[in-house]
Amino acid sequence: MTGGVRSWGFAALLASLSMLGPIAVDMYLPAFAEIGAEFGVGPIALQQTLSAYMVAFAFMMLWHGALSDSLGRRPVVLGSLVLFAAGSLGCAVAVNIQSLWLWRILQGLSAGAGLVVGRAIVRDRFAGAEAQRMLSQMTLVLGLGPAIAPVVGGVLLNLLGWRSIFWAMLAWTAGMIALCVRLLPETLPPAQRHPLHPRALWRSYRQVLSKPQFALLALIPALNFCAIFLYIAAAPTFLVDLLGVSTWGFAWLFLPMITGIMIGAYLSGHIAGRLSPLRTIRIGFAVTAAGVLVNLAVSHLLPPWVAWNVLPIFVFAIGASLIMPSAVLLLLDQFPTVRGMTSSLQGFVQFALAAVVAGSVSPLLAVSLPSLAWGMAAFAAGSFAVWLACQRYLRTTLKEWSP
Repeated sequence: MTGGVRSWGFAALLASLSMLGPIAVDMYLPAFAEIGAEFGVGPIALQQTLSAYMVAFAFMMLWHGALSDSLGRRPVVLGSLVLFAAGSLGCAVAVNIQSLWLWRILQGLSAGAGLVVGRAIVRDRFAGAEAQRMLSQMTLVLGLGPAIAPVVGGVLLNLLGWRSIFWAMLAWTAGMIALCVRLLPETLPPAQRHPLHPRALWRSYRQVLSKPQFALLALIPALNFCAIFLYIAAAPTFLVDLLGVSTWGFAWLFLPMITGIMIGAYLSGHIAGRLSPLRTIRIGFAVTAAGVLVNLAVSHLLPPWVAWNVLPIFVFAIGASLIMPSAVLLLLDQFPTVRGMTSSLQGFVQFALAAVVAGSVSPLLAVSLPSLAWGMAAFAAGSFAVWLACQRYLRTTLKEWSP
């Protein structure tokens, strides 16, 4: 069903759906200390509210696409929004840390549908450079949510308390339900849907997972995302403890980071159709390498100061955002009959790794600025190593990737 008309309005609708995932992470980070004080728990228990969410988010990534390939895109999106609203309500009225963990799990199970199904909708309606431009437009709009969310979260925390953050998530979701009922089209005709049977699902999963190009193309953006998510998960420690920022000042990290993502997305859309995906990804890796090197130098050679400690994260985000659309679209094009499932599996890889980062890697490395910088360098080096293997493999199988 390609050949749709690309518009900023449609991009904004899909991007707003995709915002649920990052908003549910970024908005409540400034409230860690207050939540811990009310429930009488320490940093590890608080970190598990993020880890529980990320594990559930990653697990359900396996199913959002398969469900949308079988039931259609629209029902899956609307159902997930209702579940996310219920999870937000539960978080707002949680009576202890254990109940907060449970409601965060429900949020995680439902928050990823907009991201997975949204990308499948883009590929249902658009092809080639138009699809890349559409994804870039979505990323530009999507960047507004994670940039504003921690700022709004800090304001709500200081004015109304931490529970108001989850009431705000509920209000956002209710608005999205109303918009999607009116405006979200169904882009997968019944004739193109797949039965939701275990054997059929297993065949589809095996079709994707058995191909080396899936692992190669999925890991490239996933590892770059982990390099950034390392700082997101460590934001309370990175900003408050290591850089001396107050709970009002989370914008110091998130605004530059998201601005970098938006700049990279704009550049990706601008050069779509002018440069090959191969060339675009090469440029993106050059930019991420610059960010890594500056980060290592700043963290080792200069005293802590929020402006120059955040600058390399901004640079890295530009490069990662340049790489992502080309890598994801090339991945989806390898499996044109099961794009929803392919998008799910890629999302699972990305957010399963992010869950490990949130639960283990980030707490381990968030003891000093140099250790965080080396963590980013390790993830970036892993992404580049996979890219080299991917390039070598795909040169023999995909003519469009030849230099």
